[in-house]
Amino acid sequence: MTALIRTLQVVVTVENYEEAVAFYRDGVGLPVLESWDADDGSGVILDAGRATLELLSVGETERVDRIEVGESSSGPVRFALEVDDSVAAAAALAAAGAEQIGGPIVTPWNHRNVRVRAPDGMQLTLFTILGGGAGGVEV
Repeated sequence: MTALIRTLQVVVTVENYEEAVAFYRDGVGLPVLESWDADDGSGVILDAGRATLELLSVGETERVDRIEVGESSSGPVRFALEVDDSVAAAAALAAAGAEQIGGPIVTPWNHRNVRVRAPDGMQLTLFTILGGGAGGVEV
């Protein structure tokens, strides 16, 4: 089957727009592709590189949360970002306003994961694939 989708865009409504833009643009380092300001609202599209859609059962989400954080915590949406050094990335995001809530931990799928909570409440798993890992799949 030919894919009908060209781009996956995750759209997040945030209470503190300026803070969220600063965190994801400056802290995470996502380049601006497009932005707009209108009388009744503002928006920005940030380039997050290659996108995947990972669907987990409730049980699997709870298992991953227990591994990464020690308790069920992530809610229905969590971002997972592959980085060169998850520990350094977590420190940089903490300096940009995130709270580290789990890790670093080496997972059963051989990733070094650190979980942070962004100022807007979104949880992000920062993962570095270690040798012999699952080939880029964040489970």
